[in-house]
Amino acid sequence: MIQIPPQFGTRGVRVIGAGAYVPPRAVDNANITQAIPGWSAEWIAEKTQIKERRFLWELDPQAGVTVAPPATSGEPANNTDMCEVALRRAMEMAGINGADLDAVFVVTCTPDRVNFSYDAMEVHRRVGARADAYALLIDDGCGGTPYVMDMVYKMIRSGAIHTAAVIGSAFTSSLVDREVWSGDVDAGHGRKRLPAAFGAYVFGDGAGAVILRGDGRPGEGIVSSMSGNDYLQLVIRRAGGLDSRMAPEENPADEAFVVDGHLVAKSYPTYMRACIEGVLAERPELREQVKRYYFHQPNKRLMDHFVRQSGLPADRVACNVDRYGNTSAAGMLILLAEDLEDGTVSLGSGDLVMIAAVGANVHYGAQLIRL
Repeated sequence: MIQIPPQFGTRGVRVIGAGAYVPPRAVDNANITQAIPGWSAEWIAEKTQIKERRFLWELDPQAGVTVAPPATSGEPANNTDMCEVALRRAMEMAGINGADLDAVFVVTCTPDRVNFSYDAMEVHRRVGARADAYALLIDDGCGGTPYVMDMVYKMIRSGAIHTAAVIGSAFTSSLVDREVWSGDVDAGHGRKRLPAAFGAYVFGDGAGAVILRGDGRPGEGIVSSMSGNDYLQLVIRRAGGLDSRMAPEENPADEAFVVDGHLVAKSYPTYMRACIEGVLAERPELREQVKRYYFHQPNKRLMDHFVRQSGLPADRVACNVDRYGNTSAAGMLILLAEDLEDGTVSLGSGDLVMIAAVGANVHYGAQLIRL
């Protein structure tokens, strides 16, 4: 674990705002399985307990593709749009404007443009952030948000920056294509090929944002934070890199996010326990005080099993994956923003909450936060 030098770390880091955007279009299991054949609607419901997922783009089940909303609709149409809406809502809650931000970090594996931090730069421009404020897109998945939050926490405590936005997003609907998601990929090491369709069934769209500020004494706001790495191919996507260009023959499924479901189910409890125990290690007496848990939700069945297995109070574990789908890096922040909006928890209340997640290949992290 990275240690903060003793001459630094004299300030606490608070959450001062959170916001989210979830598309209104609900796609049920019958429609997604018509678009991407493979599993039945009933099988998805049984094995994942996901009833529907939210898509930004309109699904045409018969054609097996999605269509962007018309430019005249006035609604968000891409990843950058969703990130902007989520950040503006977080800024409104925090009572700040773009010029107050020292950094904008966008965590996603589904950007509008893959190079040059385009999405982060565009959000930075739209909200009026200063020229000397950082703008970076970090290519990461489900575990990337608390991983980056841990980095930002350390940056703020060191005095390098004062106020930063972390935005997590998922925009899989723009990639939905029957030709792509009906195929399979080589999992390597002599293993059987992995079907792509499962990824199309579980993922949904959305964006969440949180604003962190150095304010107060150490232990106020973020009580503890951690992150870690490991090396497992939980999700495979070869498009856009050397692997795809050097392949002996073109494989449309290389464009898909191919989930190794068995490996995810086997490893999820291990990493999530490491997250929970990691942030409680120095303050074990706070375990019973945690009012809400905001976990990565691969699917509802897997998360519910982990909660039962771990003896966690199920009524304190926030959940929306059955209605929104797996929203990857956005999921935990959407849950937090929704709880703040409906009053389940509130800023300045002293409510203790936990964010924890693990994601592809592998990043994991967690924060214990006094709101």
